[in-house]
Amino acid sequence: MKNYYLDKTAETCLLGSEMMMIMMRLLLLFGFLVLAPALINGDTDPSDASALRVMYQSLNSPGQLTKWTSNGGDPCGDNWKGVKCSGSRVTQINLSGLGLSGNIGYQLTSLTSLTTFDISNNNLGNQIPYNLPPNLQTLNLAGCGFSGNLPYSISLMTSLKYLNVAHNQINGELQDMFAKLSSLSTLDLSFNSITGNLPESFSSLSSATDMYLQNNQFTGTIDVLADLPLKNLNVANNKFSGWVPSQLKSINLQKDGNSWNLGTAPPPPPGTPATRGNRGSPTNNSSDGGKKSGVNGGAIAGIVISVLVVGAVIAFFLLKKKYRKSPTDIEDQPFASLASHPQELKSVQASSMANTKAFELPSAMNLKPPPVERLKSFDDSENDFSAKPVVPKKISVAPTNVVSYSIADLQIATDSFSADNLIGEGSTGRVFRAQFEDGKVVAVKKIKSSAVSAGGESFIDIVSDVSRLRHPNVTELVGYCCEHGQRLLVYEFLKNGSLYDFLHLSDEYNSTPLTWNNRVKIALGVARALEYLHEVCSPSVIHKSIKSANILLDSELNPRLSDCGLASLVPYADQELDNSAPEVSMSGHYTIKSDVYGFGVTMLELLTGRKPFDSSRVRSEQSLVRWATPQLHDIDALAKMVDPALKGLYPVKSLSRFADVIALCVQPEPEFRPPMSEVVEALVRLVQRTDMSKRTVGNDAPRPSEL
Repeated sequence: MKNYYLDKTAETCLLGSEMMMIMMRLLLLFGFLVLAPALINGDTDPSDASALRVMYQSLNSPGQLTKWTSNGGDPCGDNWKGVKCSGSRVTQINLSGLGLSGNIGYQLTSLTSLTTFDISNNNLGNQIPYNLPPNLQTLNLAGCGFSGNLPYSISLMTSLKYLNVAHNQINGELQDMFAKLSSLSTLDLSFNSITGNLPESFSSLSSATDMYLQNNQFTGTIDVLADLPLKNLNVANNKFSGWVPSQLKSINLQKDGNSWNLGTAPPPPPGTPATRGNRGSPTNNSSDGGKKSGVNGGAIAGIVISVLVVGAVIAFFLLKKKYRKSPTDIEDQPFASLASHPQELKSVQASSMANTKAFELPSAMNLKPPPVERLKSFDDSENDFSAKPVVPKKISVAPTNVVSYSIADLQIATDSFSADNLIGEGSTGRVFRAQFEDGKVVAVKKIKSSAVSAGGESFIDIVSDVSRLRHPNVTELVGYCCEHGQRLLVYEFLKNGSLYDFLHLSDEYNSTPLTWNNRVKIALGVARALEYLHEVCSPSVIHKSIKSANILLDSELNPRLSDCGLASLVPYADQELDNSAPEVSMSGHYTIKSDVYGFGVTMLELLTGRKPFDSSRVRSEQSLVRWATPQLHDIDALAKMVDPALKGLYPVKSLSRFADVIALCVQPEPEFRPPMSEVVEALVRLVQRTDMSKRTVGNDAPRPSEL
């Protein structure tokens, strides 16, 4: 019996031990499954870690970013230089003054917990990318050599409190993009080359206390700043005019170097709502501090003007009655009676026309309408009643060969012009992808209001001109919208993007490199487009912005030149001078030969795969034209210049002839550059001599297998 119980006890202990082992193994397996993701990704959110790795690679993997790596690594757990975290999310990045070059990557939008991004005082250059972290409170991009415009994505950063882009090369007019930035307290745009008037959305910066706009080329007045709670304002060394609002005279204001009007500002028109003066107190210049409640100066001025208007109208009809002639005489000599009495005429004109909108004649007077010619002269903006012939105004007629879209339809198709549908932006506006309910996809270019007002033509005239441009290598305008102050152009949508994307963002867009045959085909197609604009269209159409970003590619990689006919919206040429001819950079003077130069720079991009200007390279190689031009006739040097993505797959003779065309197009003197018809002939001969194709670009576009 004793042995029996001992055996049972031993058996029970053994079973208990095995159960314990099984339980421990299960616990270990469970712990591994739970902790495995943390062991793989470390302490950092995977999307944040991926964004920083891409950023490190885009910055050319600099050694000064200690502990950073483009593969693996844990930004939060390993304490990457300049990176601070809260939990697993990256909240601050401070890389100021580290001598970084390159660009800041294309995945920054995934850093949704990032509140501070400071990469100031580095050598980054090019344009500020629009894919910035969306929830920033502090953004410092000062002193990085950025050019172009501020990206539209900044307008969506509703939490932004501090924005500093000073000491860059930002140019063009400032977009009206500040309406949602009510939390912004500090704005520094100083020491750039920004032009135009201050945008109306500045008035929405209800938290702004410090604003630095000095050393730009701003024009117009600063009235839009009058009601902001500013404490420090620097507008020195611009081209501002008008009067400094009285509300701003009590703050720390620096305003030298502008064209201010001298003397006291005129009183506001009668009926104008009173604005705050001296930070909230009503403005009153009377000695009693505004305690009197009598009739003010504005009311008196209104009464005087009203009396003058009534008197002028009475005088007008007395003169008309006194000097009335027969109907035939009036038809033959319109306004002859007034012309014979210049003094009465001057009085009537000065007093009545100044207040035409404020005073309307009652319909009960049943006046006989004047002849058409006389009415036209009376309503003319110049109000010239002299004997000079009336020049008829140009009548803008809406084009009939394109669709007139409503703003509501385009808002629905673009999801209210959301950032997700933003596919590009330039000096004239932003471009959005739009998809209608029937599945049709188009590209919508939203023209900046400042660009339309800067051009001499009306928007309808521009639409009419662009709608007449029809060529296989020019993007087709399919519609437009002109409602509620909005100006939009609707183009065909090309899903392959731009030549710039293929050449410089191939990794991001996961596209295969362009073959040599495709590059020649693209060059020939763009040359044909420019030949059409310069030598077929009458009058000639100057493009003003020939660059790879404006060359779109269809599904067969046939090129389409975009933004044709929009030169009037960019009166001083595209402010991005990397592709601009020397005469444009020096004087702003643009001709068709300047387009030829820009085409030559684009051919250099096709040849080398390099950007027109790349600040990440050594100084001697940053400017593509300066670096490449001396080597274009050296066959050995030329072979070293070729885009490495081609991997040597190109005909040597074709390469040499391609370089010869480039050398002609980028001549410093405009008169030595060939017309585009000769460029087309040279490229056609290049194709024929190398037996690349029996057909040419356009309707007879070469097949890839034939090239």
